[in-house]
This record gives sequence, structure tokens and C-alpha cells, in this order.
Amino acid sequence: LQTVRALLNNSSTVTVLRAGLHAIFNEKSLDVTKDLFQEKFRNPKKRQKNIQLKCLKNFISSLTSSTDIRDLLSSLSSDLQTFVIKPSKSKEAFKEQASDFMLKWNLLLSNVGKILTINRTDSFG
Repeated sequence: LQTVRALLNNSSTVTVLRAGLHAIFNEKSLDVTKDLFQEKFRNPKKRQKNIQLKCLKNFISSLTSSTDIRDLLSSLSSDLQTFVIKPSKSKEAFKEQASDFMLKWNLLLSNVGKILTINRTDSFG
């Protein structure tokens, strides 16, 4: 946590990280990941929106030149409240939605990390 806090307080490191993350979206490097999230349901009302990408984009938007980790966590917490907790109508629905979110969030972050490692090593400071 101390390492992350130190990196987030370094404006040049955060600027490079933001540039790398924006480039991933602009280059459409996550298209393969997006395809994994597209679940086809018979009922079009049940088609899942890609909330993980929305959360990641919001997270990137929250990164400023110098960011407090508490602000980032608060932003992510707010998104979880909006996209996972509030839409759940029962305890079972919440467990299912939270589990699905975590699985796909981990997959997304793994792919982002892999892309940054391969294509944007400068984004790691």
C-alpha cells in the first residue's frame, strides 16, 4: 500500500500510467477481453452490460496528476454500489452478481496488466 501511495503521489508516474491506460482503450487492445464479456442470453433484457469496463474507465478518469488512494477506492466503491449492490434484488442475486463481477474484474485487470507489460513498460514507472 505504501508503494502504491508513493507512486500515486508522483505526478509524472501517474501521467505516464494514465497515458498507457488511455492508449489501451484507443488502440482497442481490450477488444478480445470485451468479447469474453459478451454473454448471449435468449432474453435481450438480461444481456449483461460490461460494468467492468465502465468501472475501469471511471477509475482511469479518477486518476489525476497526483491522486490519493482513498479517492480511488471511494470512486470504485461508488461504482460497485451503483452497478452491483443496488441492482441486486436478493441475497442470492447479490452473491451471483458480486461473484460474476469479481471474476470478470480480475480477468480484465490481468489483461490490462499483460498489455501494459508487453506494450507499455513505461507505464509501470
